[in-house]
Amino acid sequence: MALTEPNTSDPESQGRLLAIGDIHGCRDHLQGLLERVAPSEADRLVLLGDYVDRGADSPGVIDDLLALQRQLPKTVFLKGNHELMLLEYLDGEIDLEYLLNGGSATLQQYERLGTPQLPQSHRDFLHQLQLFWQQENFLFVHAGLKPGVAIADQDENDLLWIRQEYLAHPDPCEWGVVVVHGHTPQQQITLTPCRIGLDTGAVYGRQLSCCDVFTRQTWQYP
Repeated sequence: MALTEPNTSDPESQGRLLAIGDIHGCRDHLQGLLERVAPSEADRLVLLGDYVDRGADSPGVIDDLLALQRQLPKTVFLKGNHELMLLEYLDGEIDLEYLLNGGSATLQQYERLGTPQLPQSHRDFLHQLQLFWQQENFLFVHAGLKPGVAIADQDENDLLWIRQEYLAHPDPCEWGVVVVHGHTPQQQITLTPCRIGLDTGAVYGRQLSCCDVFTRQTWQYP
């Protein structure tokens, strides 16, 4: 499937341009990180996807993201591969791999709340997630880009799932942008001239990370 969403830029935006990596149900991490970063209406906040699965409170994370959306309407929410799998499950595609890959925990959390098929507000949130966001010379995406393919021609599967083919690409500056992504857990934030990686494995007992891509200042919790 060819990518159909247009590149979106906002050159008039002022303030910080902040990105947050994979949350995976770690609600305490999200709340603690937001307290440290203290985003304001002058900032643009971009969340890189994988809000659910594996962690202790995926429903609570989405509640907090909905509240953040109301408080800071410029916030951008990207789709991760785990949101894709959850949507496919809700559409009736029973995927054992998804259930074994953290989906079972998420569904049990909703079941305990009495909403096994998710509240409508959560379903609407998942359906409204964007595949990517471009602002100035920064491209925000969950997983990365397929080498040799223009941004506008990228496939959704690659944007949400790609790993080594992108991470090992010998020319990460191919697209003329700084790619800001999550998806692949790492010990530390990656800060290179054309790539910023922000999945630092919060759900594996490590930290949730944020970066102001303009200044490359970073924050982590805990």
